Amino acid sequence: MRKIIWALAASAALFPAAAFAQSNIDGRVGKLESEMRAVQRKVFLGGAGQYLQPEVTRPDTPVQAGGVPATGAITDLTGRVTSLEEQMASMTNQIEQNGYKLRQLQDAFDAYKRATDAKLKTLASAPAPAPTPVTADDSLAGDTAPAPARPAPVKPVRGGTTAAKPVDTAATDTPAAAAGVVKPSTGNAAEDEYMYGYRLWAAKQYPQAEVQLKKVVADYPKSRRASYAQNLLGRAYLDEGKPSLASMAFYDNYKKMPDGERAPDSLYYLAQALMKLNKPADACKVYGELTDVYGGKITSQMKADVEKGRTAAKCK
Repeated sequence: MRKIIWALAASAALFPAAAFAQSNIDGRVGKLESEMRAVQRKVFLGGAGQYLQPEVTRPDTPVQAGGVPATGAITDLTGRVTSLEEQMASMTNQIEQNGYKLRQLQDAFDAYKRATDAKLKTLASAPAPAPTPVTADDSLAGDTAPAPARPAPVKPVRGGTTAAKPVDTAATDTPAAAAGVVKPSTGNAAEDEYMYGYRLWAAKQYPQAEVQLKKVVADYPKSRRASYAQNLLGRAYLDEGKPSLASMAFYDNYKKMPDGERAPDSLYYLAQALMKLNKPADACKVYGELTDVYGGKITSQMKADVEKGRTAAKCK
């Protein structure tokens, strides 16, 4: 009788433990189901809240033979729930990583789009070139033809008639002999002032061109033509036989406006001016600077000219 009482007491003690284990497992399973629904709402958008059955399922667990204690089934179920929790944590981590990568791709695309839009806007706002471009490297476009010679003066002669003074056609065929240089008037002040300086330089009127080009740089420092004017100022000095002043003008253009369109040209002509000053070693350094800073931007023709200059300077 005493043994029966002890057995009943042991059974009564096992019931609360089994009930507690069952309650714990039910809570974990309920949590997994809610997390799975949250994951499906995030991954399978538009699923209308429906639960999607997995394509890969866990193989059926072999049915244990009868007589196995109940605690073995609870232990197996606990292990399976633990495995599900680990898989859920791994899936959640993978989803977060994929979301982070998608955000990175979106940010990179947005940055590329902003840069492209800015470039297109810059190109759209650039002034259109005139229909008669010239080949001189210091003018992108414009009417740079020499101004027509003024009509030959006439003077009265005896008998009431007039006779025209013979015109020296050989002299009027060159820009240097032109009686005047016409200043353009297109409505773009910076462009007109620069083109006027360019025409003076093309007409070999170097002192007047130098004054005009300095004015362009001083009055329109933010214009794209400022780089052109400073470079052409150096060339005017160089053509006038003043390599020392030319070297300072070229260096100022590169130093003050390194992003200007004529900064590479100024480095090239700076080396040329240094050669005229008998400083081949310094010219080699300038050629090296030109290649290092603007190697990917200069034209193939300039690259060939640089190589010729390096050969003339005997650069190592």
